[in-house]
Amino acid sequence: MNKLAIPSQLDTIILAETFRLLGDPTRLRILFFCLDEPRSVGDIAASLDLSQSLVSHHLRLLRGARLVRGNRQAKQIFYELADRHVSDMLVDMAHHVCEDSDE
Repeated sequence: MNKLAIPSQLDTIILAETFRLLGDPTRLRILFFCLDEPRSVGDIAASLDLSQSLVSHHLRLLRGARLVRGNRQAKQIFYELADRHVSDMLVDMAHHVCEDSDE
């Protein structure tokens, strides 16, 4: 495993804000729903039983943190996870919380 240098104070603040954003269950549900393929706001809202305005609000925050990106297709924007780092982190943490604890 590569040893990562200790992040700068600014990077630490940005990282803490990213984790704060990930601490919201609705945002996590949106991220997991977009894990396998790009999704429209309408698809996300309908599938997760949320209002479109709430989904749009959360996606704006997630885009600002560079956790998702949107791709316009005609009149719709389809959202997907920003990169492999985000998807790997989500999958790894989901596996972590689901592990049996033998301790």
